[in-house]
Amino acid sequence: MDKGLVQGTSALMRFIVQRDRLRLPLWLLSFIAMTCIIAFAFTGLYQNDAERQAMAETMRNPAMTAMVGPGYGLDNYTIGAMLSHEMLLMTAVVVGLMNILLLSRHTRADEEDGRLEMIRSLPVGRLSNLLSVLLVLFGVNVLLSVLTALSLMALNIRSIDAEGSFVYGFALGSAGMAFAAIAAVFAQLSQSSRGTVGLSITALLLAYIIRAIGDLSDGTLSLFSPLGWILRTEAYVTNYWWPIFLTAGAALALALLALYLNSARDLGSGFLPVRAGRAHASKGLENPFGLAFRLQRTGLIAWAAGLLLIGASYGSVLGDMESFFEDIDLMQQLIVQQSGFSITEQFIPVLMSVMAILGTIPVLMAVLKVKGEETNGRLEHILSKAVSKNRLLGSYVLLAVLASFVILGLAGLGLGGVGISVIEEDLQLAMFMKAALAYLPAAWVMVGVAVLLLGWAPRFTGLMWLYIAFSFIAIYFGELFQFPDWVQKLTPYGYVAQVPVEAVDWGILSALAAAAAVLLIIGFMGFNKRDISQS
Repeated sequence: MDKGLVQGTSALMRFIVQRDRLRLPLWLLSFIAMTCIIAFAFTGLYQNDAERQAMAETMRNPAMTAMVGPGYGLDNYTIGAMLSHEMLLMTAVVVGLMNILLLSRHTRADEEDGRLEMIRSLPVGRLSNLLSVLLVLFGVNVLLSVLTALSLMALNIRSIDAEGSFVYGFALGSAGMAFAAIAAVFAQLSQSSRGTVGLSITALLLAYIIRAIGDLSDGTLSLFSPLGWILRTEAYVTNYWWPIFLTAGAALALALLALYLNSARDLGSGFLPVRAGRAHASKGLENPFGLAFRLQRTGLIAWAAGLLLIGASYGSVLGDMESFFEDIDLMQQLIVQQSGFSITEQFIPVLMSVMAILGTIPVLMAVLKVKGEETNGRLEHILSKAVSKNRLLGSYVLLAVLASFVILGLAGLGLGGVGISVIEEDLQLAMFMKAALAYLPAAWVMVGVAVLLLGWAPRFTGLMWLYIAFSFIAIYFGELFQFPDWVQKLTPYGYVAQVPVEAVDWGILSALAAAAAVLLIIGFMGFNKRDISQS
């Protein structure tokens, strides 16, 4: 390769690390901490072979195979085998998502916003930016692999040995490298960051679906998915390294393809054809709400479809809840036992709380899009027209509120629609919908907090994602780790009634809606007072 094509790569790598000096450590610490917390929790929850083997029997269920992969080590289900079998796939999916978002941020997003053109005006090579991003992300994934392995070894759990820990860690790292490279290829094919992220996440979902279908059959189809490859490592059981080398090799090949495509295209262009736009804007684009929806419709539709599918996948296992919970302490501690209600009815609120928190992510993205538009200087252009700040921000808030109705409603529809068909109990779809929509005021409080930050402290809007993560830990693991009640009350989701075990408390829901309204009003006041250019 001509050295001129990669001139300045090392300097750009240092620049990327500097830009993400907070983001990268937070991602790494989150993955490592969650993995170690769950591994340590398993040791206390499964204290003998009988409990672990009871759990192993539930994992032989086809629904669980579709969700977490084919069982291995089930005849001797140690803590290590349990951790690898139940956590590796789901963690790898999130690691892949992290790499997709970071790759897009430093390639297509920078290209769209004109930053890459400015960088290319300096003495740097044509391939330097993409190469530097890939090298940083590959390095981050290697670091994740090593730190995860060392952290697991430090727990000093008998069945979590050194080789298995490194196999587990590098399985995660190689999956991250693969999806970083996949995103790099799509960054050359698409002409926008939105298209890059959309295509890459579609590839991630297809990899998961192909693996699920393959694992439910003879396993052949799973060999066409990088997620299927890493599950063949069987960490802490057989410790195969060939899937890691295969995944890393595929990542390298895709990275080289992305670099070749990058060298062949012009700045700002892509290889996929773009449909010609209209000669005149549609009526919908003549107002701020129409513009806000047009900018985010693809992402919102994708999230809505995703929550519908997640709800359906959860619903497919409702028929086996009784066997899942029987004699298994971990499952029993996820819920508060209530007399007069079946295990299935008691577990529905747990599933709904998870989907409600996941469903709030796109809702927050919809309203926080204002910050991105402001940072890129596009809000000033809109506000220079006959558009007030209230109308502009209100359009994004309205979109977020409407999105919350649709996304949470589809989550409940997916859970109830499929769940009713596999359970013997006489549960109504209306109950599932009520359980889902009960979380609407909590989602609106999160929107209110986001608007509050947009109005008074726009530089700290990123804290909303930490708050979402805290909410998930407090709500989902609250009973498991026996958190005090006040911990759950630090998040609005902790006030929502656990339908159908509890009746809907309209007073609390009204109070949450009122709190959301107050936060929104204060946020709007701050947004009106501050200078847009001082974000």
